[in-house]
Amino acid sequence: MTMITPVLMAGGSGTRLWPVSRKSFPKQFAALTGDETLFQASARRLSGAGFAAPVVMTNSDFRFIVAEQLEQAGIAPGRIVIEPTGRNTAPAILAAALMVAADDPDGLVLVAPSDHVIPDAAAFAATVAQGAEAAAQGRIVTFGITPDRPETGYGYLELAGAGEGPQPLARFVEKPDADRAGQMLAAGNYLWNAGIFLFSARTMIEAFRAHAPAYLEPVQQALDQAHLDLGFLRLAKAPWAGVEDQSIDYAVMEKADNLTVVRFSGRWSDLGGWDAVWREALDHAPSDHGVVTDGNSTAIDCQDVLLRSDSDDLKVVGIGLRDVMVVATSDAVLVADRGRAQDVRLAVSALKAKRAKQAEAFPRDHRPWGWFETLALADRFQVKRIVVKPGAALSLQSHVHRSEHWIVVSGTARVTVDDSVTLVTENQSIYVPLGAVHRMENPGKVPMVLIEVQTGSYLGEDDIIRYEDVYSRSSAD
Repeated sequence: MTMITPVLMAGGSGTRLWPVSRKSFPKQFAALTGDETLFQASARRLSGAGFAAPVVMTNSDFRFIVAEQLEQAGIAPGRIVIEPTGRNTAPAILAAALMVAADDPDGLVLVAPSDHVIPDAAAFAATVAQGAEAAAQGRIVTFGITPDRPETGYGYLELAGAGEGPQPLARFVEKPDADRAGQMLAAGNYLWNAGIFLFSARTMIEAFRAHAPAYLEPVQQALDQAHLDLGFLRLAKAPWAGVEDQSIDYAVMEKADNLTVVRFSGRWSDLGGWDAVWREALDHAPSDHGVVTDGNSTAIDCQDVLLRSDSDDLKVVGIGLRDVMVVATSDAVLVADRGRAQDVRLAVSALKAKRAKQAEAFPRDHRPWGWFETLALADRFQVKRIVVKPGAALSLQSHVHRSEHWIVVSGTARVTVDDSVTLVTENQSIYVPLGAVHRMENPGKVPMVLIEVQTGSYLGEDDIIRYEDVYSRSSAD
């Protein structure tokens, strides 16, 4: 089989899986169905025989998360591409096709979201192989999922032919109402649209030239003017800003006449809501009463419920519940009727209207050097737990409005305060005065943990004057 270059789409922000998925750390980077994150499982599924090293399309906020999770999974990326701003899937897919075409115009490209669940990776690889010949012959192959219920949350693909092999696509169908979904399920020639595409680089570029030519010049310029940044390929901002925000479906697919559909009959979910997480868990481990819990949750006399807590310090107990979802994190709890799973995004909108930080941000803030979380916050003080990865270092910086007191509770910190460099070990502390130029490093081989106490008139993350940074950051990210 011709080597296929996988392209994983890893941007965006999932709101329907709030509070676990938020703008600062969306669902693809969370472990929702097992020990691996959805992104890691997707990368692993598209690795191995027949696949080249994956290309990841993401944004600046997630670049270090992507790199870290790939490293944890033991997968070396072909390239991690940073989009300056989100412009939906059309320009990202064209950029990937142009990159592959630079080496091999006839190279095959498989574009897939990074937040889908497909437990049978071998069956999926076999399905991709079914479409490879059609893709090599100039067809754009889309993959459809055999429906097992009248789902109203997905778009559909109507097949023009019959049988089990690759079939011509008759048309795309928008998300239907319940009656229409039932009719399509009964008809048997409709599949769920998985949003996964296989094509040759040349074919996709020609499709844009025919159906969306305005994308070609700015996307090519964004690539030509791109530069490497700590190993990431950062697309040029100016030409990318002029690209229309549009999905590949609307820009190209619904206009193209060379589409082929390959059916995938294995288990699949896009985890588009907590009802999908509940259903996936039951598929994996059936329950007579439809009860799904985790180690921090307990169900007593419940039926068809999801109880989940991502915080070891917050236990969830449900008694006599029916058709209810309860999802807790350390700073937020969702309680909803299971039939209202698609309305969880309304909770995010309501919290944003109240300017609640829980709408988009987690207490735990991931950075390239590790992470931190706020333990206590008041008008003039804040207490944080900070974890620094082995060999990592925070930037050399100073603050205008706050001083800091650091207490090491695990590992060893190398601390720079103005002209002084000190090793601070477990149970030791050091004071950073207001305005002092300082840096924290972990010279050890295990994570270093410390408690930071900030005091001052302003405690925001943007109170940083940065002088040096090994991660080339120019702001407080």
